[in-house]
Amino acid sequence: MDLVYIAKKLSEALRLEAAFTESGLDYAVETDKYLGGVLFRSERVGAFFYVLPEAAPQAREIMQRHGFRFHEWEGSSR
Repeated sequence: MDLVYIAKKLSEALRLEAAFTESGLDYAVETDKYLGGVLFRSERVGAFFYVLPEAAPQAREIMQRHGFRFHEWEGSSR
């Protein structure tokens, strides 16, 4: 599965879930830890969104349409 987004806030995760569900996209979401902060780095928990590799372009289009920014992660397949 390809990681397409890390939601750092619950409201953001719920909004993306609604966008994916409304569009009929199959996705998986799980909580996981990431490093955040600029000056004071700390471990935080976010909602990690995954899609099948062939669905990644569709997921990015949905995210862009709903105002989400996506990032390319090296080694994003899981």
